[in-house]
Amino acid sequence: MIVVTGATGNVGRTLVPLLAEAGEEVVAVSRQSRPAGFPAGVRHARADLGEAASMRPVLEGADALFVLLGGELNGRGESPQALLDVVEQAAVKRVVLLSSQINATRPDAPSHARLREFEAAVRASGVDFTVLRPAGFASNAFAWAESVRATRTVLAPFGDVALPVVDPADIAEVAAAALRGGGHAGRTYELTGPEAISPRGQAAALSAALGEPVAFVELSEAQAAEHLARFMPQELVGGTLDILGRPLPAEQATARDIEQVLGRPAQSFGDWAARHLAAFR
Repeated sequence: MIVVTGATGNVGRTLVPLLAEAGEEVVAVSRQSRPAGFPAGVRHARADLGEAASMRPVLEGADALFVLLGGELNGRGESPQALLDVVEQAAVKRVVLLSSQINATRPDAPSHARLREFEAAVRASGVDFTVLRPAGFASNAFAWAESVRATRTVLAPFGDVALPVVDPADIAEVAAAALRGGGHAGRTYELTGPEAISPRGQAAALSAALGEPVAFVELSEAQAAEHLARFMPQELVGGTLDILGRPLPAEQATARDIEQVLGRPAQSFGDWAARHLAAFR
């Protein structure tokens, strides 16, 4: 049995059906009542990863656990060890943690201290673990959906700074492979797209997918900070803007871990945009 936390997010909602289609018994965890759209046979459990005690009944009989810290859990909460104690008591064999590339490129960044704590706890836990360190998500472009629909415009800062954004579907496929075993224990995978692409380039990719012009309007850093604060914890805003506007060379480089795990190249931003056109029409 595989337990997936963050089951309704950009990675989880792809990971759950992937595992189910592979014949795995899946428990999808969220803090809300069962959402629509889960495949038949997938069990839903209402629990909160930030309250380890609520995970105790969910993990009974589980072989593997996917850990995704959503929203405010990236900034605060009880000790990661509380969750790992429950994992150990339930005799879970494998843990796959969705972390961040920043833990490699900026190991002292205050914005990701919480994820570093979880990485350290998982590595010291004694269970088989795999750590996934993705670059920025291609799905962050959903933030432009309203303006693209209304005025065919993308508004973003740092218009010509290119980063190798990763398709969450690729993250989900790598997570599925690691959760099912097969030589991934003790590995840390850096997950990026196949090429670096700027916000201006992403607007062009959306334009190509839609078959209509999409204009690009560059925001100031202050305007971008105000926008980001609407949907992410304030303590993450500064670190996010540093990466978007002042990336380190390692943050602009592409990695081949997706290809090595999946046996195919990572999907491009254009691939992602083509699959999600409905959000931008």
